Amino acid sequence: MQVILLEKVSNLGDLGDVVKVKDGFARNFLIPHGKAKRATEANLKAFETRRTELEKAQAEQLAKAQERGAKLDKLTVQIVQKAGPDGHLFGSVTNFDIVEALEKQGHEVERSQVRMPSGPLKQVGEFPIEVQLHTDVVVTVNVVVLGES
Repeated sequence: MQVILLEKVSNLGDLGDVVKVKDGFARNFLIPHGKAKRATEANLKAFETRRTELEKAQAEQLAKAQERGAKLDKLTVQIVQKAGPDGHLFGSVTNFDIVEALEKQGHEVERSQVRMPSGPLKQVGEFPIEVQLHTDVVVTVNVVVLGES
């Protein structure tokens, strides 16, 4: 299915690009989330009339994300979990725990924005975690996991 992107989508394209994607990806993700529309003649004409409005909105979102990113970059968050004597956690630290710790410090972050490529943290220590606030704004937050017996 061919779609017109209404915003920048990582690994796919920029605002206004007409790209071919699988039907399920378009129907289940891109179109319901307002990231794309079907590439029909009527939608192409409607998009061209709204292009400047969409570009302005995207620029504002990017500016807000960069401002939030400047506050979050190199921030250190401490999370206390029960751990054994060897430093192995009885549970694990997930993106939900990191979001809660950031909210306690006054930063709003969604769970889906926290990137943990190696999965939940299961050891005591310090770990750099990436937070993707926008497709172009990725900041690093240091998460310090402390063990409690």
